[in-house]
Amino acid sequence: MCSIIGFSGPASAAPVLVKGLRRMEYRGYDSVGVATAVGGSISLRKGVGKVDQVNSSVRLDQMEGGAGIGHTRWASHGGISEANAHPHVSHRGQVAVVHNGIIDNFEQLRSELESEGHRFRSETDTEAISNLLQRHYSESGDERLAMVRTLARLRGHYAFAAMFSNGALAAARFHEPMIVGVGRSGEYYLSSDVLGFIEGTDEAIYIDNGNFVVVKGGLAAFDFGGNPVQVRATRVSKEFADVYKGDYAHYTIKEISEQPHSLASAGGDLARAARMVRGARRVLLTGSGSSYNAALVARHLLARHARINAEAVMSSELHHDPAAAGPGLLVALSQSGESADVLHAARTARKSGAEVLSVVNLMMSSLAHESDAAVPLGCGPEIGVAATKSFTAQLAVMARLSGELSGGAFSPDLGGASAAVSKILEDHSAVRSVAGHLRGVSDIYVLGRGMHYPVAAESALKLKELTYIHAEGVPGGELKHGPLALVEEGTFVVAINPSDATHQDTLTSAREIRARGARIIGISDEPSDVYDFWVRIPRVQEEMNPIVEVVPVQLLAYYTALERDADPDYPRNLAKSVTVR
Repeated sequence: MCSIIGFSGPASAAPVLVKGLRRMEYRGYDSVGVATAVGGSISLRKGVGKVDQVNSSVRLDQMEGGAGIGHTRWASHGGISEANAHPHVSHRGQVAVVHNGIIDNFEQLRSELESEGHRFRSETDTEAISNLLQRHYSESGDERLAMVRTLARLRGHYAFAAMFSNGALAAARFHEPMIVGVGRSGEYYLSSDVLGFIEGTDEAIYIDNGNFVVVKGGLAAFDFGGNPVQVRATRVSKEFADVYKGDYAHYTIKEISEQPHSLASAGGDLARAARMVRGARRVLLTGSGSSYNAALVARHLLARHARINAEAVMSSELHHDPAAAGPGLLVALSQSGESADVLHAARTARKSGAEVLSVVNLMMSSLAHESDAAVPLGCGPEIGVAATKSFTAQLAVMARLSGELSGGAFSPDLGGASAAVSKILEDHSAVRSVAGHLRGVSDIYVLGRGMHYPVAAESALKLKELTYIHAEGVPGGELKHGPLALVEEGTFVVAINPSDATHQDTLTSAREIRARGARIIGISDEPSDVYDFWVRIPRVQEEMNPIVEVVPVQLLAYYTALERDADPDYPRNLAKSVTVR
């Protein structure tokens, strides 16, 4: 996943591009680059590092020109180097390209173009696009024809923005996001995310799959065959402009702290979603990463309160699971709505005759567009790469949906959950104290039973993502089937253990581990002598426990990352939404 930004307008392009890249940096932060059109030629500056690091070195924001493109990269094709950083300029210098996704046939294209004398300077597949565009633009002198002929040769899932040396811009979308922002004074923006231009305009055109646009004194849109198509601007919510950290040191702690509010506002009208679930012959739940863990919790809630025996399948595995094929309903959970595995799962389900219901934060996302219906998370922008408030918002929406399907037998107390999270967030001292003990550890295990096992898996994921400590979620009953062999003197174990039907069994497991020298961190509303460290959580409605118990571990991961001098907002090797499979 990477961020694309383009700009054409009466103002200088470079400061606009750099500001947009800063806002989208959560999408990729290995390297940064900007290209602008100046006097019939292309000026290029780029480097390895985050936006501010590269900008301070090569002054991206001081480049001349009223049109330009920029990019922050999350490496998926070729190593992290200045040569591989985008933009990539064609060897004759007339076309620059920034690109997300994968060009599957790039080796064939590269070989063909090299035989014609086109020189390649990087390991990336992106250069195949810039040199193809150069070839066809040299032949025709027409940006539209160059795009049509180039797009006809590309195979894969991608989005890219191109700039020609005359200042014309073009952008194409094929199964990856690309959005046009339309300003009120002749400005046009190209971006992979509305955050890239929301400060400049809230008028957005979501390019349809298989279409492209050309910006040259105005905007024209075409299908991949070059036929004109009509486009319509949509006003996007200005809430996405609210991505500043305020008084918080990091986006991650800001977003953890926003959960009392996001829980209260999670979800919209669930009546249609409930009808779709009731009418389905079978229900599959899918997601990736934190969203898959939320799907596992949702499976418990639907079974317990709606008597619906749903199955949870990882999005990356659904295509390979023969049991997932056939009619029914796929409930797809996603923060961004752009993750490639989730989109592929949705398309696979539709091809096999299933309907798709998405639970997603961005209602203008690709997943929402490709679903039969969509339910909003409503938690606002989440910039920290590790999911926090989006995870608990997913739990809140699925709890509400289970209540809707229960016929009045279950009413989720989200107000109580919100108040409990507020109580936890009032005092971080216990968690910060524990984090100090984790500075030098190499392994952490997280125990949970029943509905708490998915929370244990999510807790381990947060610890892995933010602290780089090996962490593993373990079902409490499986200790003697392997994991107990890994426990030794000084091993740290987190026990997710509220006072419900699983409480005593989890305490028994914790005692077995402690007897072998482990140190136990108890996340519970009840104290116990088995805990070396007790992190207290308020007592809430049983079904609200997963929402409440995960928050202390989010805090623990955050503060442990600080103890280990890791950046909690931008974990190494990770991006917010993985848009390549």
